[in-house]
This record gives sequence, structure tokens and C-alpha cells, in this order.
Amino acid sequence: MNQDLVDEINYLIDLLTKSGFFSKEEILEISEEQFIEYDIDFSKFNISLNEFNNTNFSILEETFKKLTRKSIICVHNCGYDFEEGVEDIYELYFHLVNNNYSAEGFCFYTFEDLEQAIEEDILKITFGDFQKDENKSLEIGNIVYQYLLDADFDVNWDKTVNSPIEIINFKWDKKFDENMEYELEGAYELFVGENNEK
Repeated sequence: MNQDLVDEINYLIDLLTKSGFFSKEEILEISEEQFIEYDIDFSKFNISLNEFNNTNFSILEETFKKLTRKSIICVHNCGYDFEEGVEDIYELYFHLVNNNYSAEGFCFYTFEDLEQAIEEDILKITFGDFQKDENKSLEIGNIVYQYLLDADFDVNWDKTVNSPIEIINFKWDKKFDENMEYELEGAYELFVGENNEK
């Protein structure tokens, strides 16, 4: 196996490990799928979970919970990139509507955003409303922005609809927790749980 390929595999495993969203088995499965065209024995690669402490992630998680109580759907690790994230958020929205819930808007970050957070300490949060109303989207953006500020995050945003909100100087520190659901399923459970309590 050439060194470039080894480096690429190690990078992916490291990234998946640092993300804190995947078990060892899931990391192995994703890596095998990603490099399926090569005949690779992944048992030779060291896969161990990170030793992070959830300090910053816990604050982000709590902020997402508070936003959910404002009928804003909040998704951690929503799709691989922006396009997939938007598709996923609409899929979740229609699922909630079909179950007689209503949502004011959404915010999420993707796996690509997560990668940037790990590499550069910047986490981009996409926001919007489901009717593609610019004023409503801006209103959602302002709520998300304010809640992130209230959580003492260092936040950067130009207050326009087409720019994501950036949490800067954000050290990614999510530790894997097998008892917690995130992504679409976790966001659905959170939304239903928080909005049934009203």
C-alpha cells in the first residue's frame, strides 16, 4: 500500500474519531466503504475513540436544546455537505409536519463544517426558514446568533441571509456517547420531546 493511501486512510480515521459521532464499528464501516475499491485489511489500522471532555460541545448541545424550545429544528452533523444538509433538514421537517408538529425554522452544521471546526476551530451554522422567506430566515438567524452569544461563544456573522453564522475560536471536543442519538434521529427526538413539554 502506498504512503499517500495510508495517509488518506489515517486522516479519515482520525477525523471520524475526533468528530465524536461514531463508534469504532461505525468508523471501520465508513472507512471500508470509502476505500472499497482497494483490498485493504483495516485491522492493521489503529481505531480508538477520542479522550475529549465535551466542555464546548455540551454548551453547543444545550444551546441547540434552547433553540428547539423556540420551534427551531437543530441538527448536529446534518449530512455531509451543505446540499445534503438542506435535503436532510427538509426531510426531517416533513416528517415532523406529518406527525402534527410545526417548526419555525432550522439550524444545522454538516460533516464538512465539523471537519473545519476540527482543523481550524471555526464551526459554521446554517440557518433558515422552510418557506424560503428572507425576512423570516433573517429572524431565525438573529435568534440563533443571540442564543450563541448568550452561551458566551465567540460569534461572527454579517447579519445577512446568505452567510452562515460562525462560532470562532471553537475547540471541537465532542466525546462519543453510545447512549445519545444525534443527526436526524436525535434532532427528531429532541424536537418532539421539547415541544411536547410546552
